[in-house]
Amino acid sequence: MVSGVLAMIANFFCAFNCCKGKGILGDQPHEKVIATKTYSYKSLRSATGDFHPSSKIGGGGYGVVHKGVLRDGTQVAIKSLSVDSKQGRHEFMTEIDMISRTRHPNLVEIIGFCIEGSHQILVYEFLENNSLASSLLGSRSRYVPLDWPKRAAICLGTASGLRFLHEEAQPRIVHRDIKASNILLDGNFNAKIGDFGLAKLFPDNITHVTTRVAGTEGYLAPEYALLGQLTKKADVYSFGVLMLEIISGKSSSKAAFGENLLVLVEWAWKLKEEKRLLDLVDPELTNYNEIEVYRFIMVALFCTQAASQHRPNMKQVFQMLSKEVHINEKALTEPGIYRLNSYGKMGTSLNGSSSSSSSQVIKHNKCKNPYVTSSNFPSKETKPSRDSSDFQRKMAAKKKRR
Repeated sequence: MVSGVLAMIANFFCAFNCCKGKGILGDQPHEKVIATKTYSYKSLRSATGDFHPSSKIGGGGYGVVHKGVLRDGTQVAIKSLSVDSKQGRHEFMTEIDMISRTRHPNLVEIIGFCIEGSHQILVYEFLENNSLASSLLGSRSRYVPLDWPKRAAICLGTASGLRFLHEEAQPRIVHRDIKASNILLDGNFNAKIGDFGLAKLFPDNITHVTTRVAGTEGYLAPEYALLGQLTKKADVYSFGVLMLEIISGKSSSKAAFGENLLVLVEWAWKLKEEKRLLDLVDPELTNYNEIEVYRFIMVALFCTQAASQHRPNMKQVFQMLSKEVHINEKALTEPGIYRLNSYGKMGTSLNGSSSSSSSQVIKHNKCKNPYVTSSNFPSKETKPSRDSSDFQRKMAAKKKRR
């Protein structure tokens, strides 16, 4: 599985776009901001066999990625920035410093860098099991069977990484390109978010920016795709789409469903309306906890609501995924859809015009997670009807009778 590993993160760490403002390291001297290991160009040549073509594992507009082995035997991914890159030395080093300070178990880790002459090179950890796109959604030759516990763990790990970027990193970070090819898997299939090439920094006093749209069709939040309005909720939307892919085993950008060729989010909503939501589950999954899967799908639908203010934040998402809770389905509104067709850009309503009661539920429960009604969701695996709005209540009643 070495071939092609990390090709999907060819833009990793190479165009980290900062919101311009005070206090974002821009005015600090290089020697004071770098907080990671430096490598000589000679040592990296040796690690890659003089950057031999056989060690190449990826490439893109910003450079080429090689697999390398350091003197101590550590396997690494080594990315050489293209000489055509417009990133200056000061920006490159400021970027390294910011990324090196942003460490979390569910983020791809930068190990070091090299800057000699015209060479600008990044060294980061090597991940054995490729990307989620390759392992789950790619060709059958690269397909890796992922049971439900592994898929659930990938959802949780990705949510944990995003929660850190949104709530704990200093300054806060919006990734802007959450998708299956940017979720990398280590030897134990732990998820790590990679490719921060489109990320934007959000200092505490900034809640949103209007910016040039970047990202991948199929994952773009409608308000961002159509209006260029970027908030953390754009990542939340993309994460919801990603969850639907993990559960269904289908690509949001490639697959079309039903006679109307619906996109994945539309298809999920249609199945919900028809009370057969569990039909979304990947046929390859033959043994899974249907209660938990149902909850995960509902969380994904909350993440993809049309109105960004109706979507939960990543802290709330992580809570709903990691705990057995009752999902407050009354707070759910229709998803937002963006697609590009032969007639140009098209999207659904951005105002979340579903029931007004949904807005009121969210508004009046700011002190707690408004998307759940209670914890202690029944954990026993009991087969539900093929999606019913009464499913959670029936299961809770059954537990009380015990």
